[in-house]
Amino acid sequence: MPALRFLSSVLRVAVFGLCLSWAAGAWAQSPAGEPWFAVETLNEGLGPAPASIDRATPRSSLESFIIQARNGNWHAAAQMLDLSDIPKDQQRAQGPRLAHDFLTLLDRKIVIDWYALRDRPDGLDERGSDRVMAGEPRRSILLWYVEYGDRPIPIRINRVKPEDGDPVWVVSRQTVDNLPGLGEAYGPSDLELMLPEVWREPAFWGLRRWETVALPLVLVTTLLSGVLVHQLVTLLSRRRLRATTRSLLIASRGPAVLVVMTLALAVLTQKVFTFSGRIDTLLSPLVVIGAVASILWFVVNIADAIVSRLVSFDGAELSEIGEGQELRREMATRVSAIRRGMIVVIAMVGTGIVLKEASVMQSLGISLLASAGTLTLIAAYAGRDILSNIMASLQISINQSARIGDKIEYRGELCSVERINFTFVQLRIWTGKRLVVPVVDFVSEPFENWTMQEPFTLGEVTLRLRHDADIEPLRQKYHAILDGMEDTGEPDSRGCYVTDHDVFGQHVLFLVPCPNPNTAWALTCELRERLLAEARVIDRDGRALFPEATASQETSAAT
Repeated sequence: MPALRFLSSVLRVAVFGLCLSWAAGAWAQSPAGEPWFAVETLNEGLGPAPASIDRATPRSSLESFIIQARNGNWHAAAQMLDLSDIPKDQQRAQGPRLAHDFLTLLDRKIVIDWYALRDRPDGLDERGSDRVMAGEPRRSILLWYVEYGDRPIPIRINRVKPEDGDPVWVVSRQTVDNLPGLGEAYGPSDLELMLPEVWREPAFWGLRRWETVALPLVLVTTLLSGVLVHQLVTLLSRRRLRATTRSLLIASRGPAVLVVMTLALAVLTQKVFTFSGRIDTLLSPLVVIGAVASILWFVVNIADAIVSRLVSFDGAELSEIGEGQELRREMATRVSAIRRGMIVVIAMVGTGIVLKEASVMQSLGISLLASAGTLTLIAAYAGRDILSNIMASLQISINQSARIGDKIEYRGELCSVERINFTFVQLRIWTGKRLVVPVVDFVSEPFENWTMQEPFTLGEVTLRLRHDADIEPLRQKYHAILDGMEDTGEPDSRGCYVTDHDVFGQHVLFLVPCPNPNTAWALTCELRERLLAEARVIDRDGRALFPEATASQETSAAT
């Protein structure tokens, strides 16, 4: 056992020593703190770099590459590439082809931000402290991400220093290794190669002549494909189909139009034509956004169509009183809340997918994640009311204070709840008019819910009579009127009371039992009308009931 422990200790010391020696070698090859990558030689197979190129700064290196490549000096342009992974005897033959592939990427996929590309040897970004590398010398700069197969390829330029030369900025060797495949993937399409040379010449804004004609054709073709699909689905939905089939077909019409338009745009811009980077940075995100939006839209619409067949959201139907109606109102309100929650989750998932897959940050020049401070605060401030309304609508659905179909009195108006949407509540007034109220305002104000818990309610009719008026004759007429009216509930719920008095007379309250809140207001109005008619008869018979008051006195009493 002691021998084994000794052998184990020796092995651990040996491994530790090997790790130290490897780290020391690596440290010697790339000294810490040096703002460049140390290499033995750089493009030795190409020969000496011509004096006409300048690789001292990131901007000057890319400018030199573009100038040399545009002029057809491919060997000079290849000097701006790091060909370290290519054997020296093959660099002169492969360098021009790789330079041509890189020019293809610059023309068709990459939009260089020349303002962000610093024109100083250390590449230091001195514009502000909110950037990750602000104030730090750079030895590698990311220009863009290019999709290749199922993965994004970073396009970088590195600062390298050969043993016998000064530091220079060149396209990184990892990027150079991917140039053949990227050049083939994003090179001119067969249709473009068939065009006359004059159509491939520059026109304006960095576009070629054929692009100025092809882009409108692509957009029109995409729009026509969507119109065609819309008409086709509409014709199919007009055929004699089952109600469920027709509702699902109509629900899928919008997503089908969007997915066909997205597919047409993707095929035209990625297979038929290969547009330049200025156009591709706008069209590529549209393809991804369209694909994601169509799928999520399809999921929401199909779920809505299925739920609508299972649960009724008709406010008039749900407001009816009867066995099981309470449960139906609760179910409709909860399903509506689940739907809204599902839409919020789907929107968040879709946004995440778009930001991840479409490279929206670079393509549209929006760095929401990189500069989350200012832009996120602005977005949060602008959307605070929307978020408040969404949370308030979920609050109503959870606490069931107002359900779809409930009869409520809101701001002195008798209404029924028709819809509880994300940002507003739609109320139907008894006159048939719709009252649209922001959800935040709706939950912040008290309202009477006539349907909550028990549908039975009591209507109130108040008449002001003289101090010496005899209430008993009118009380008898009150009971007789209720006996002759339908749907007025049990007699035990009736009542005639003197509730108050003032200098003008006494206030007499007549209760109206209403088992159905949907008819309560109408019953109350009908009883008031009949009571006034009976009171006028009694008053004409010589038994005065109504106080004598002038208009000014009535106004004072009302106030």
